Amino acid sequence: MCGFVGVLNGDREKPSDVRITEGLSDCLRHRGPDDAGSYADGPYAVSHRRLKIIDLTVKGRQPMQNAAGTISIAYNGEVYNFLELKEKYALAQRFSFRSRTDTEVLLYLYELLGIDFVDELNGMFAVAIWDSLRKSLYLIRDRFGIKPLFYTVIDDSVWFASEIKALLSVPGFNKKPSLEALHHYFSFDYIPGELTAFEGIKEVRPGCWLEFRCGDRLSRTDRQYWKPRYGSEVPQNIGKAVEDIRGLLESSVRSQLISDVPIGVMLSGGLDSSTLTALMSRLRGDSQFHTFSIGFVEKSFDESSSARVVADKIGTIHHHVAVKPRLVADNLEKQSYFIDEPYADGSAIPTYLLSQEAKNYVTVLLSGEGGDEVFAGYETYLAYKIRKIYRRTPGFARTLLRQLSRLLPVSHEKLSLDFKFKRFVRGAEHSVPVSHFKWREVFSPEDKEKLFENGAELRERFGDSNRFFTQHYAQNSGGDELNTLLNIDCTYHLPDDLMIKNDRMTMAHSLEARVPFTDLHLFEYLARLRGSAKVHRLTLKYLLKKAMKPYLPEEILHKKKIGLELPYSEWFCHELRELLLDYLSPSTLRAIPFLRPMFVQEVIVEHLEKRRDRGRELWGLLNFVVWYRQHWPR
Repeated sequence: MCGFVGVLNGDREKPSDVRITEGLSDCLRHRGPDDAGSYADGPYAVSHRRLKIIDLTVKGRQPMQNAAGTISIAYNGEVYNFLELKEKYALAQRFSFRSRTDTEVLLYLYELLGIDFVDELNGMFAVAIWDSLRKSLYLIRDRFGIKPLFYTVIDDSVWFASEIKALLSVPGFNKKPSLEALHHYFSFDYIPGELTAFEGIKEVRPGCWLEFRCGDRLSRTDRQYWKPRYGSEVPQNIGKAVEDIRGLLESSVRSQLISDVPIGVMLSGGLDSSTLTALMSRLRGDSQFHTFSIGFVEKSFDESSSARVVADKIGTIHHHVAVKPRLVADNLEKQSYFIDEPYADGSAIPTYLLSQEAKNYVTVLLSGEGGDEVFAGYETYLAYKIRKIYRRTPGFARTLLRQLSRLLPVSHEKLSLDFKFKRFVRGAEHSVPVSHFKWREVFSPEDKEKLFENGAELRERFGDSNRFFTQHYAQNSGGDELNTLLNIDCTYHLPDDLMIKNDRMTMAHSLEARVPFTDLHLFEYLARLRGSAKVHRLTLKYLLKKAMKPYLPEEILHKKKIGLELPYSEWFCHELRELLLDYLSPSTLRAIPFLRPMFVQEVIVEHLEKRRDRGRELWGLLNFVVWYRQHWPR
C-alpha cells in the first residue's frame, strides 16, 4: 500500500520540478513509510511513498519505468490476479523482470495492451501511468473505489494525489470550501460522487480512468471502463448456487492472503468478518493469526462477545480494543486530519483505534466491508420489502401509524424501534429510491434550509441530495428493484463512505486493508442473481448464511445485525456533552460564515431534552466544525 503525488504540465515544453512533488509527498509518509522515490520526464513529475507488502527489497521501488524509459507507473493497491496475468500474457518471456511485485506486472501489461489492460485487473488500485510517446497521463481507479485518487487542474497543469492534503499546498491552489459538497454532506454525513469539500479538487470515480494529454495545451478524455451490471436469474438449484458462492469466497480470500508480511482480520463478530476469519483459518490450515475487535460498555452497540465466540472457536490470537468517550474525544481531530474532509461515519474512530493496536502485530488486515452491499445485509432492504405491503394498507391506517410513531419515546440504543419505525414511516410514502434515501438521510432538506445561510438558494442551486439515488435508479432500474438498491449502495455508500474509513483509518497507521467481498468474480456472480435470492422472505444475506453454515456457529449465523457505530447519541447527553457544547457554541459557529448558529442551538436543545434523537445530525456537525477549524482557524 502506498501514496503518490504528481503533476503534468499542459505545455509539453514546460518541465515539471520534481522537487515540488517530493515536498508535497512528505504529508503522505504514513501511506508509505518504508521507501520513497521520484521520477521526472519533461512536463511530468511524480513522487511515491511505499509500504512494502510484496517483495520487500528495493527492487520494488516506485515510480517504476519500463526498459525503454517511455512508460512510468506510480501505483497504490494490490492486484490479486497478477501472477495469473503474468502467465496468461507470457510476460516473463516478453520482458525482463527486476522484481516480484504486481507493480511490474501492471507496467508491462500496459506496455503490451495499452489502457485496455485495466479490464484484466481484479483487485484494489489507484494508478498513474505516464506514456511519454503518447504524451499522455492516465489516472485509473478500481471498480469499487477502494483506493483513493484526487486531482485538480491549475493554470493548464493537472496535479494528482492519493490524498487531498497533498494537493492543498500545490502552487497556485486557492483553498476554499465547496458549498455544493457541504450541502450534500449534511444529508449523508459523507460527500458523494466526484465532489470533495474543496472547490477545484475532484475525485476520480470508481471504475473510471482519465487521460490528460499535453501538447500546446492540456486536453482531457474520461472513460468509465466498468459499471455494476445486475441480472434477474433465479437459481435453479440453490444447493449448487451455495457451493459456487462458497468456492468464490474461498478463491477470493486465498488470493488476498498473498503477502510477504503478516496478515490479520478485523473481527467485529458480525457475519462478514466471521466469514473471513473462518475461511482464512481453513485456507491456511491453522489459526495462528491475529484478530482484532472493538467493544463498548453500551450493550446495544457491543459485538465483542460474538467476536470472542468466533475467535475461541477458531483459535485465533485475539485482541480486544475498548472504545470509551475519552478516547473518542482525544482522537476526533486526528481522524479529521487523515480523512481531509468532513466525515461522520461513527465507525471511523473505532477503526482508527483498532488499527493502532493492530499495527503492533500485522501490516495487512482483512476487512468485511462490501459484504452488506454484495450479499444484501442492510435493514433498508427489509424495509423495501415491507414497504410494498405497507403501501397496500388504507391511507387512514398509514396516517394513524405516522401519528403513533411520534408518540414513541426517544431511545439512544442502536437501531432502536424508535429509530427504525420513524425512519420507515417517514420514507414509505415516497418512491422506491427516495424511500431508500430517507432511511440514510441525516438533515432533511427543510432543516438544511434552516442550517445554511441562504439555505433555500443552495437547495434550488444544487438540488435535493436524494437526486443521487433517484437519477441512478432511473438509469439502472431493470425491473428488479432490490438489485437496483444494491446498485445504488455499491455506487455511493460503499466507495464514498465505507471505503474512505477503511483506507484512511488503516493507512493512518501504515496498514493495508483488503476487502475480499469486493472480488470481481464473486461480485459478478451475485449481481446476476435476482434480489429475492439474496433476501429470502425476511432473511438478509440468505446465500452467505447458507454458504457459511458448515463453518460458523449457529449463534453467529442468526444473530441480529448490529454494525460498528459509536453511541454518540447517549454520550452527547453525558460524557461528551461538554465537548459538544464547546465545538458547537454560538461563538465558534459565528466564525463559519455560511451556517446559522441559532438553528444549531435548537438542534442541541432538542436532543439534550430528549424530544428527538438528533445524534446523527450533531455528530455530523461536530465533525464538520473540527474539519473547518483545521483548515480555516480563527
